[in-house]
Amino acid sequence: MFVPCGDSAPDLAGCTLLMPAVSVGNVGQLAIDLIISTLNMCKIGYFYTDCLVPMVGNNPYATAEENSTELSTNAEVYALPSRKLVALQLRSIFIKIFFLCCRWYTKYKSKPFCEKLLSWVKSSGCAKVVVLSSSHSYHRNDLQLRSTPFRYLLSPSMQTSVQNKMQSLNWEEMEKTACIPEIDESELCVRIPGGGITKTLYDEGCSKDVPVAVLLKFVSEGDNIPDALGLVEYLNEWLQIIKPCTSVFISYFGYDKLSHTQRRKTKQIYCCTAPEVGSPQRVAPG
Repeated sequence: MFVPCGDSAPDLAGCTLLMPAVSVGNVGQLAIDLIISTLNMCKIGYFYTDCLVPMVGNNPYATAEENSTELSTNAEVYALPSRKLVALQLRSIFIKIFFLCCRWYTKYKSKPFCEKLLSWVKSSGCAKVVVLSSSHSYHRNDLQLRSTPFRYLLSPSMQTSVQNKMQSLNWEEMEKTACIPEIDESELCVRIPGGGITKTLYDEGCSKDVPVAVLLKFVSEGDNIPDALGLVEYLNEWLQIIKPCTSVFISYFGYDKLSHTQRRKTKQIYCCTAPEVGSPQRVAPG
């Protein structure tokens, strides 16, 4: 499934894998883009899978003409060895298959992908998986409406080492709700409407004893860049992957230095650190 860029597979033992769920507002994918850009992570490989819709495009993190011609695919892996971080970016949806059983049914190839992904996580020796996701804000109940829009979930193998940290941060765990909405007698379970593969990954992590943490935000479709920024800050409270800043913002501009025919929107991350006074200091271009 994993194809390294070099001749040999990289050593990922003890690394933390960050990945998105293709969910409402694409918040998880935006957050992973933000992390890869800010930390200037390097590509170490990609996933060769028949579960995702095939796609190819230009290098989304190109900063000069030299690396603008590099290609990107639907599932690429980036790493920052100095911080033991690995990031998987998903750029397409799951393939829908049709099958006949008295009548036509459809299903997505998301479960096989999650099974193969977690098998790779175990074989590569990654310490834990952190899934960045989102859920429809209009599905919140009264309690959720009166509290923070952020929630977390931990697989059993993750709870023993992380639960105390989450409590010290005053984070709120995702509540269980009725499996069948509007039916009071229905059994309680974790539901993540609009969360894509989030619930499947969490369930597979529980059954396969893989340390999986889910961080999500209740959002609505629209301009979801602020939601992605908030989700990265939420993650940073726990893992401290980015140097704490007094302010972080994104500026978009037309990047037309690549060629006359290539014009695209590019983002730059700026960080104002506490000791600095005056103009913002650029952390990394994306």
